[in-house]
Amino acid sequence: MTAIKRFIYKENVAGVIFALPFIIGFLAFLVVPMGMSLYYSFTRFNILRPPEWIGLENYTRMLTDERLRESLFATLYFVFAAVPLRLVVALAIAILLFKSTKMMGIYRAMYYLPSMLGGSVAVAILWRRLFFSTGTFNTILGVFGLNRNFNWIGDTRTAIWVLILLSAWQFGSAMLIFLASLKQIPETYYEAASIDGASSARRFFKITLPLITPTIFFNLMMQTIAGFLTFNSAFLITGGGPLNTTNFFALYMYNHTFAWGNAGYSSALAWFMLSVLALITGLLFGTRRFWVYDGGFS
Repeated sequence: MTAIKRFIYKENVAGVIFALPFIIGFLAFLVVPMGMSLYYSFTRFNILRPPEWIGLENYTRMLTDERLRESLFATLYFVFAAVPLRLVVALAIAILLFKSTKMMGIYRAMYYLPSMLGGSVAVAILWRRLFFSTGTFNTILGVFGLNRNFNWIGDTRTAIWVLILLSAWQFGSAMLIFLASLKQIPETYYEAASIDGASSARRFFKITLPLITPTIFFNLMMQTIAGFLTFNSAFLITGGGPLNTTNFFALYMYNHTFAWGNAGYSSALAWFMLSVLALITGLLFGTRRFWVYDGGFS
């Protein structure tokens, strides 16, 4: 019995040792920073000086913060436009890449590449150059005799759509998840539908789409959360302009922390955003039972 206890003890110790790096990382880079952020949200803090306790002042300040409302509106506009567009593009490309060929692995890697490079500084600068008044996009329009001097980034009507198009271009991760889901659908379903005379469109809407709704829901959740946290594109391409039309929430928090010295208020904004994400996530889960098919493939 003693030998068994000793063996179990050694197994437990080994498990703890192997889990220790994750536990330390989880505590050091998630739990502790979140606790500090919550504390700072009740203080006046500019990083350089010790925090000063002010209670709920940061939270009450949000009620009259006009730039906060503009930032929240810009973020919501971006999310509700970019997320559906990215999912549609990802699903369309996944369907195109569904058939197996000798070159299919290379094609999939090429389509996934934008998602790996999309957050880089180089791609942001390149994207910015594409939509300058003298950029490539206007040059292409000029070939067709259209206006070739329009500043897409400097116009309040189009600046956010430059970022939305960049987001849609980064469809790789969602595409791979859709592709894996499509491979799980039994081929017999399509064979039976073809025998019954169903068209390709009817097979897609009656078989494919219902069976991948769990995957659509998963991608919708992940892409929505990522959309609310969008920062790089707005910071590097538009800087939040023009007239705050692309001043997304994450960029607004960044400016309060590092540009305006209001880290305490920025911490309160972070917890406000966490509440918004929790609310939207809850709403999405609430709609799940109305449109997500969980019956499986059997």
